Amino acid sequence: MSYLVLARKYRPRNFTEMVGQDHVVQALTNALTSQRLHHAYLFTGTRGVGKTTVSRILAKSLNCQGPDGQGGITATPCGVCQACTDIDSGRFVDYTELDAASNRGVDEVQALLEQAVYKPVQGRFKVFMIDEVHMLTGHAFNAMLKTLEEPPEYLKFVLATTDPQKVPVTVLSRCLQFNLRPMAPETIREHLQKVLQTEQVSADVPALRLLARAAHGSMRDALSLTDQAIAFGSGSLQEATVRQMLGSVDRSYVFRLLQALAQGDGKTVVETSETLRTHGLSAASTLEEMSGVLQRMAVLQAVPDSAQDDSDIEAAEIAQLAALMPADETQLLYSICLHGRSELGLAPDDYAALTMVLLRLLAFKPGATPTAVQEKKTLKIAPQRTTEPRAPVTVTLPTPTPTPTPPPISTTESTPAPMPVVRALHAVDTAPLAHATVGTPRGQRLAVRDMQGASHGAHGQPEAAQQAGTPALASPSPQAAKIEAVRVLEQPDSRRDEPLGRVAASVPASPEGDFWYATVQALIASEAIGAMVRELALQAQLVARDQDQWLLRVERESLNQSGSRERLAAALAAAGYPVRLVAEVGRVTDSPARRNAAKAAQAQLAAEKIVFDDPLVQSLMRDFGAKIVPGSIKPG
Repeated sequence: MSYLVLARKYRPRNFTEMVGQDHVVQALTNALTSQRLHHAYLFTGTRGVGKTTVSRILAKSLNCQGPDGQGGITATPCGVCQACTDIDSGRFVDYTELDAASNRGVDEVQALLEQAVYKPVQGRFKVFMIDEVHMLTGHAFNAMLKTLEEPPEYLKFVLATTDPQKVPVTVLSRCLQFNLRPMAPETIREHLQKVLQTEQVSADVPALRLLARAAHGSMRDALSLTDQAIAFGSGSLQEATVRQMLGSVDRSYVFRLLQALAQGDGKTVVETSETLRTHGLSAASTLEEMSGVLQRMAVLQAVPDSAQDDSDIEAAEIAQLAALMPADETQLLYSICLHGRSELGLAPDDYAALTMVLLRLLAFKPGATPTAVQEKKTLKIAPQRTTEPRAPVTVTLPTPTPTPTPPPISTTESTPAPMPVVRALHAVDTAPLAHATVGTPRGQRLAVRDMQGASHGAHGQPEAAQQAGTPALASPSPQAAKIEAVRVLEQPDSRRDEPLGRVAASVPASPEGDFWYATVQALIASEAIGAMVRELALQAQLVARDQDQWLLRVERESLNQSGSRERLAAALAAAGYPVRLVAEVGRVTDSPARRNAAKAAQAQLAAEKIVFDDPLVQSLMRDFGAKIVPGSIKPG
């Protein structure tokens, strides 16, 4: 006797034997019980979820005669009458199955519809079942529309498809549509356990769980894989043999990788990747297993009291990883694993792509801030900057108020001539410029220190000269003993927002902008900065600077990161500018990026002018109506 595969041997014979499709079973059962029968049904869903099985059970329910031959339409066919046995064996004359994948033309459909004029021979209803109906041609669909809309009372249509989007809406509107869903892995595992108990085949739960996950929601695939696993394992199902058959990655490797990623251990990550290469384990399966574990970790982190399967021996280890890794990092790793699977086919080697994905998980670990030495080990020293002495400025500090918090400094210029804006800085405080506050009696004026460190008086003269010919300054209060005014050059803010094209075409020049542009270009040329640090330098505007601290302004908060500022400050220190960088978010009018855009725009305008001014081009446009394709002119 020939062997009957499990997928055919354990095909459901009635609605009570179906698993995972309760919504379809309930609807059909109620319709059959109340005799509210539609003339056309459409079953959709992926492969192996029971579309053909449901159509056969429905045909048996419509034609069942009962064990005594006196039965009628029922939701529980007997399975022993001639109609039930003939439909199960595929020889019932009034039940016709048409495979539209191989019979998709209008001639085959017309031959089927010609049988519709004849009444049933043995049964109560004629049932036409068209499988993969979306494969029919447009003419074939048009040929069956009229009969499908108003068939004889003894005729029922059952259509099945895996791609309902390809079925014309004229057909969809004439049918009751039921969507058979992919089955959950636990549902498949429980059904496989019952089947193997009936077959008297020993199997452990982890092996069945692997088969259920590999089926991807298809019960037929699960039973076929079970047949293969029984043959591979010599009559028994063990986790090791099933994993070897499927090429699945052992979860111990996945747990090792996730633990190394949580601890930032790059060496273990690379070594584990090489181990996977040595054993020939699938890179795609590795990322798939990691995604599954990360999903369960995210659920535990979001809902710590969620129900867990007691039979799952991996639950304890997954719970430990969930406690070891932050929730935001889990979400990031899950996203990178999903996107990494789609990149495996683009790389020349699957394992090289797997290693890069794992290193990406390590590189984008939240909170990881590589130092400037890690980013660029060798920094070329730029030429030392030169500073020119500038005229001194007098600063008047306000009188403190009795409020608990001292007021901010008011900076006013005492000379009528336009001078650079001056900010008062604490000699030992390292707070940002925008937050410097002091308390000094009203009217007290402090000596001004220029960029070379020379101290000047209130009228721009050195202190020695003031001691000789000018009155002495008022003695400072104890609170202001460490306060002195320091010259700071600052650019004015823009008055209003301008279009990007206008800003790119004309950037207001300033000494600070020229100095910052030359400094950034030197750092880029020497490869001292890169990635986000280079972007910060290009997009920032140098607002103010003194000997110890520079104030930058950026428009995007994402660029204002402490790690990027520290690396840029390290690069500036290596280039001869040992200063501390402070950044604020605001309107930027003069930055290296804007200057580069302005130069590019000017070059583009010059190139277009050369082309448009060419006599030959003008004659072609005038005489023949020629047009220049926008964007085709590029500067040389």
